[in-house]
Amino acid sequence: MSKILRAMVLMVALGSCSGGYGSAPRSLDNACSILSERPEYRRAFKKVERNYGVPMPILMAIIYQESKFISDNRPPHQYALGVIPIGRQSSALGYSQALDGTWKEYQNERGGRGASREDIHDATDFMGWYMVQTVQETGVAINDTRNQYLAYHDGRTGFLRGTYKRKPWLVRIAGEVEARAILYDTQLKSCGKA
Repeated sequence: MSKILRAMVLMVALGSCSGGYGSAPRSLDNACSILSERPEYRRAFKKVERNYGVPMPILMAIIYQESKFISDNRPPHQYALGVIPIGRQSSALGYSQALDGTWKEYQNERGGRGASREDIHDATDFMGWYMVQTVQETGVAINDTRNQYLAYHDGRTGFLRGTYKRKPWLVRIAGEVEARAILYDTQLKSCGKA
């Protein structure tokens, strides 16, 4: 076997172990379909449900809103004068769209240096960790999808200051996340994957 062929086989094997799928599942409006297509997701969601008490449909709804289940999702580039790239809108990355600073805090406290925002297990563990801290710091219940999302998006300090009140678009999206969590919950119960 040539060196090039061996290197390609090794790259494919390593890539298949990463836990990051890259592209989104086919049917994002059907929770049962998502979990059938990506069984690894269910294992990650169930672990977070056990460890942190975050219901699976809420995790799924927030991931849908943040990244559409695309493991390497990033915010779009910004452009000066409409053509000169000047960087991205934020450092958000991965399933959870965690920012660099918050991710480093998670790595130091819980996830370890090897944790990756592009791995479904690490990303969902981060979300559970973050949401439990939201409960502790703000009093928002773990199953209050709307307010958990507002605190997730604007940060806990921003949430406590009410920054979302000046963002009608964000309040609307938080309502959509809540509706999607209810939809996913109904679907998961109907297919026995809850």
